[in-house]
Amino acid sequence: MTEKLQKLLAATGIGSRREIESWISAGRVVVDGQAAHLGQRVTEHASVYVDGKRMILPSISQASRERQVLMYHKPEGEMCTRDDPEGRRTVFASLPRLQEGRWILVGRLDINTTGLLLVTNDGELANRLMHPSSQIEREYAVRVLGDATPEILAQLTEGVLLDDGMAKFQRIIDAGGQGANHWYHVVVTEGRNREVRRLWESQGLKVSRLIRVRFGCIALPRAVHQGKWERLEDATVKQLVESVQLTTTQNTSSNTTPRPRKKTFRSAAFRNRPLRSRRT
Repeated sequence: MTEKLQKLLAATGIGSRREIESWISAGRVVVDGQAAHLGQRVTEHASVYVDGKRMILPSISQASRERQVLMYHKPEGEMCTRDDPEGRRTVFASLPRLQEGRWILVGRLDINTTGLLLVTNDGELANRLMHPSSQIEREYAVRVLGDATPEILAQLTEGVLLDDGMAKFQRIIDAGGQGANHWYHVVVTEGRNREVRRLWESQGLKVSRLIRVRFGCIALPRAVHQGKWERLEDATVKQLVESVQLTTTQNTSSNTTPRPRKKTFRSAAFRNRPLRSRRT
């Protein structure tokens, strides 16, 4: 049995099918020692390289598997990696096992950041959600040390030059508190490394606590405690998939993970009345 090359590669999460087709046209993909061509079908055992890097293809049945998405409440101290050289706990240790395939993280949170982390078994969905062109909103609750003056807040929404280019918050809302316990809610549309922390630090302010409370149309429910996960219901996954213009024909229920006892999804539209963060 064979499958289209771009479909198998997309299932690894390396890129979307359209991107991979452009890579094939540009000669960046090699199959069994020869340049790949558009429309090529391969087995899961083919030797495939992209830009000189060997790719481990999923099984054909895995590439056609039912789409699943989990929301996970990442606690502080966990790593967003499969294996940590220092032996620290990773988020994958808390996730349920799949009968086939593997979980792919939709972006990452650094070791000191807590909150919502989406996880899927669909590599192409993960890639689309993470791609800068999708402009998916990420909302964070931030506790800031220092005096965030109106001038500083205006600068952070107008744009700041960081080491990797211009960055800004799409919105900032004062969530209350005083002194060392002042909270804000901020929105960014990129997944750049430590972007939220670096933006505040560029103004001489320090982030003492950072919690992701929303990713796109998915908000973190209070019922999902740190270190726990819940499977998104099909209607919610459909909404997430449609937000990145991906086909929803795969979106059917799966028996590989249990359904939650109750529906915990709530609308994730950014509200003028911000979510209050737990204070420590």
